[in-house]
Amino acid sequence: MPHSSTSSAAQPSRRTLLAAGAGVTAAALATGTASARETSGAPDDDTLRSLVSRMSLEEKVGQLFVTRVYGHSATDPDPADADANLKELGVRTAAELIAKYRVGGVIYFAWAHNTRDPHQIAALSDGIQRASLAAERGLPVLISTDQEHGAVARVGAPATLFPGAMAVGAGGSRSDARALGRISGAELRALGIRQDYAPDADVNVDPANPVIGVRSFGSEPAAVAALVAAQVAGYQGSGVAACAKHFPGHGDTAVDSHTGFPVITHSRAEWARLDAPPFRAAIEAGVDVIMTAHLMVPALDDSGDPATLSRPILTGLLRDELGYDGVVITDSLAMEGVRTKYGDDRVPVLALKAGVDQLLNPPDLGLAWNAVLTAVREGELTEARLEESVLRVLRLKARLGLFRDPYTSRREVARTVGCRAHLAAADRIAERTTTLLVNEGGLLPLSRRRTPRLLVAGADPASPTGTTGPPTGVLAEALTELGFTATALSTGTAPSAAVVARAVAAAGDADAVVVATYNVTAGSRQAALVRELAATGRPVVVVAVRNPYDVAHLPGAPAVLAAYGWTDVEVRAAARVIAGRVRPRGKLPVPVPRADDPAAVLLPVGHGLSYRA
Repeated sequence: MPHSSTSSAAQPSRRTLLAAGAGVTAAALATGTASARETSGAPDDDTLRSLVSRMSLEEKVGQLFVTRVYGHSATDPDPADADANLKELGVRTAAELIAKYRVGGVIYFAWAHNTRDPHQIAALSDGIQRASLAAERGLPVLISTDQEHGAVARVGAPATLFPGAMAVGAGGSRSDARALGRISGAELRALGIRQDYAPDADVNVDPANPVIGVRSFGSEPAAVAALVAAQVAGYQGSGVAACAKHFPGHGDTAVDSHTGFPVITHSRAEWARLDAPPFRAAIEAGVDVIMTAHLMVPALDDSGDPATLSRPILTGLLRDELGYDGVVITDSLAMEGVRTKYGDDRVPVLALKAGVDQLLNPPDLGLAWNAVLTAVREGELTEARLEESVLRVLRLKARLGLFRDPYTSRREVARTVGCRAHLAAADRIAERTTTLLVNEGGLLPLSRRRTPRLLVAGADPASPTGTTGPPTGVLAEALTELGFTATALSTGTAPSAAVVARAVAAAGDADAVVVATYNVTAGSRQAALVRELAATGRPVVVVAVRNPYDVAHLPGAPAVLAAYGWTDVEVRAAARVIAGRVRPRGKLPVPVPRADDPAAVLLPVGHGLSYRA
């Protein structure tokens, strides 16, 4: 496991860190009679209320914000990251950010250079906690990230990386979903990350959904609900707050809320039947956090406001009707879906008025922070309203043990993150997800004797999770390890005629061809690649490394597998299925529509072939 450049000698001792943590707990417990829970280090509600009453208005406002910050270190980021912080946040370091705004949360991103390696991540987490706890009335920080697995993950290898939600949906196992949450949660907690924005509770009923897709467990509300509840239990059983997203449901949108403003046209009855069940299940499972969606649902609120800013949706529906009293967090406030109607100064104020507790990643933190402060001082928001949300945030921090011990353990990082047992569990789960969609003439599994030489061609999308990649290279390496002689040829997502010709020529030296496809659509050059490779007479096996819908556009492919993701664990599992090392066991969690008639079903939910025993 790689180590950060910061030497362990430069870090304070575990005893020193724990003493600092004890300071905030002692301060929190300074009033009232200690209950059994307080004695164990977790302040009770009366103590937390007392703590809130002693906070300044600025401190209360700060507790509601969760922000990005650039750099691998809380106090000594690289110069380019310090410059980025200065430009976007008005400070140079995470420590300065906390001193200035007293933020309650920090979110980690790979692109913000927060996640180089496990020991560095843990050191960054400890640095953030030290900076916050050193302040007067210092409070622990709730550190979070997006670790959905599959297409969205911020902490890469050597951490354990699992198949994404749709793959888990194809496996259909609640115990696998729970194990994924438990293992991922244990690794995140070891890194000091106590809040994960997972699982995705959206029911993906639109195959063309540009933002959810394989991030959803599937298209069947009951199946999605069961897996959401299981994953929530897994994460929270490991001491990490799970987050069901994106309320009231983002599974039927043709617009990406990162870049536009989606409108969901479901009736109230359709919402209750399609979108609500996974959120109800998450609430029944005791989910700590629910994230809002930046989209409009006229049947739930006809004001034209996004759900993130809708009091009828967040207070009337989520809190009053569904009975949810946990933390409500916005999706990123830098997304276009929440910025189309109001300015960046109004959005955080309106979100709080709607019923939100945490304001995630505003594009201009200073503007947003001051806007909330001004809204309270001018009477648009009451301080009592702020205190409701601050109390929910502090309750969550207490429940996660942050008042008792906010720091990481170097030993725990070394023995937990990416350990052999966790990696093996990820491989076993992946093997239960790979779905065999087409297998004409029993082409699969391939035989090392009859087809020893393989060409692996196709799309090579950038790895979403810091795994080794690219998919064609991983497939070729895995198949070679399984006894074939495999050669990789990356042809991209839109291969030119010259690239296709090169692949066809290379197929002449192979006994069979494996093609990785990625989001094939009508008229896609990837379909032309598969068609021309099949015309050579060589057996062709397609591995759809993202959407299972690819199969509808590849009618000439004699064998098609759905991997649902292009991270190493999913791609290597597909290789083991191709080689016959394991049998395909996955079943489609979504229907595949026909290419020539999207209203008709080509392959139904539950379709999935296997090999004869």
